[in-house]
Amino acid sequence: MVSQEDLKKSIYVFFTTLIVLFLAGLIVLILSQPPHKTDEIYLNALNAYENKDYSKSYFLFSKIIITSPLKPLAIYHQGVCADKVGDKVSAIKQYKFFLLIYPKHTLALKVKYNLAQNLIDTRPAKARKYFESIIKHYPSTDYAIASEYYAGLIDLKKYEKEQIFPVSVKNDIESHFRHYLKKAPSGRLAINVIENWNKIDKSIAKDDYLLMAKSYYLFGDYKKASEFAKKAELKNSWAFEVLNSSALGDKSRAKYLTEWGLNGNADYVDKEDVYAAIDNYMGNVPSKYQAAVKLLSLTKSRGKDYLMDIKCRYSPNDEKLACYKNLYLWFPTSEFVDDAQSQIFLHMVRVNDIGNAQRIGIDFLNKHKTSPYAPLVMYYMGRVSEKARSYRDYISYYRSVISKYPDNYYAYRAYLRLNHTYNPIITSYLGEKPVVFPYEKKHDFLEKLATLGDFEVLEEYASYDDFIKSWVYYKKGDYKKSMVLARDAMDKLETKPDKTDLRWRLVYPLLFWDDVRKYANGVGNNPPLILSIVREESYFDSNAASSVGAKGLMQLMPATASEVASKFGVKNYNLSNPSNNIMMGNYYYSFIKSLLGGLDVSAIAAYNGGIGSVNQWKQSLNYSDTDSFIEQIPYPETQNYVKKVLRSYWNYVRIYSGN
Repeated sequence: MVSQEDLKKSIYVFFTTLIVLFLAGLIVLILSQPPHKTDEIYLNALNAYENKDYSKSYFLFSKIIITSPLKPLAIYHQGVCADKVGDKVSAIKQYKFFLLIYPKHTLALKVKYNLAQNLIDTRPAKARKYFESIIKHYPSTDYAIASEYYAGLIDLKKYEKEQIFPVSVKNDIESHFRHYLKKAPSGRLAINVIENWNKIDKSIAKDDYLLMAKSYYLFGDYKKASEFAKKAELKNSWAFEVLNSSALGDKSRAKYLTEWGLNGNADYVDKEDVYAAIDNYMGNVPSKYQAAVKLLSLTKSRGKDYLMDIKCRYSPNDEKLACYKNLYLWFPTSEFVDDAQSQIFLHMVRVNDIGNAQRIGIDFLNKHKTSPYAPLVMYYMGRVSEKARSYRDYISYYRSVISKYPDNYYAYRAYLRLNHTYNPIITSYLGEKPVVFPYEKKHDFLEKLATLGDFEVLEEYASYDDFIKSWVYYKKGDYKKSMVLARDAMDKLETKPDKTDLRWRLVYPLLFWDDVRKYANGVGNNPPLILSIVREESYFDSNAASSVGAKGLMQLMPATASEVASKFGVKNYNLSNPSNNIMMGNYYYSFIKSLLGGLDVSAIAAYNGGIGSVNQWKQSLNYSDTDSFIEQIPYPETQNYVKKVLRSYWNYVRIYSGN
């Protein structure tokens, strides 16, 4: 008879042997698929997927070993491959397996969403639970927005079969659909939402019809948008109908509705919509100043301060001060009062009224610490302190602008003043630095995904950080989207990072630098400055085309390019070709600069506003230096353009040359 002790030993030996065999097998498995081999299989699987060979892709993904960090991604991709060929059973199996093994994984949300979609037809109640779970636990995600639609659709299908809609159920369905349209009016499912909503209810609320109209507008179906907008109350829809009528080419109706809406109906719509209607009106008039005066005479409430701000902006220079004083006095709680006060301050600086300038400037900086005009006021407080010969104060103000607003146009101007440099060109040298993962702490796994080209999964990993998203788009070659994401993310940071921070390279990448440097040097232009013009003109989108016909990276009009080609002896060029466009843009910039005394600030202004306008301003404006000239440019668009180009120039210099 076997003793208890012998039995324990036998069991111990048995399990030890199993563990040893398992570990040995695992080692053999790993040795048979080293990391470089796993990467090769994964890459081949992705290539098969790109070539729409989903069966081969599914098989290759299945070969990724269980111990690889790529395994959860491979299981996810298997589910997607099964979806592509319509094999719901296999797709559901893979998604369920994923959630069982990796419930906390970054891809778990997307997997749960995909699983719910696959269950809609066979197990709708289960699918609905998944969708409701996503809405509850991940409310701010795109998956939650889409889940609103599918949750409503499941209820709709259920009660369509029974041909009865209890009021509570109908209300739930409408609530889901309404949430979708509010959160994603241009979402890919928006039109489906509208069509299904109209199936179940013939007495939809008027406000909901306006939601539907906005979706059709965003999809470019302006006639359908008009049809739905007419079912809403005009007092609520007029601002929207202004935009839609304009899109339909009916400018007279857009003009009429703007005037009608502002004359007593502005409080029924959001202020942003009122501003949009006003902006549309201003885009179709010969004189923004006269248009603002006219609309001010009609407007009774909301939008009056905005119109006053527009009037002041476009007033003749000798009327601006009085206008801004009225704006400041009449609308003391307006969101535009900081603009008014900054302009009153700037006037005092211009007329050398040092005492009032200092008083107003200090008051501004105390009241409007987060205002976008704070860098302007802080910089000119430095100029005022210079005039007052207060060395300590002006040094302090200039340094404060640079430290608090390092990427701002006025930080650039402060740098020049601190270094007694009155030529706007600091350097022509930029040290080339590549766009890399935006944080010093490396993320090898994400960089591996980028190398493998698995951008679909990479975007899921990047969803929590706009800088990483920006980097993903950069790796995909979508430079414009990358820059916009990084720019907006940087603007949201209250404290800006050091100039060596890798995130800055996403905001200001060195794109097309070889061509820019080559052609700029060839005609005596400053390469970083030309790069800045390219950035502001097109955000490095070589296919950019403006509404008036300007083309390419440097947004050249074909007629202008033709004149430049004739002058410089260029016989063959294509503005859609990045290199050709940069070449012609450099020739054009060099030409207008030569006509304007070789001054870059004048040439930048002329690139946007025209040579004739710049010559006229130089004769009519009472300015003493570059700052004074730029601040008095009477076209706000051109003034802002000059500041944006010089801001970009400053940032390229400080990020890539060490200033």
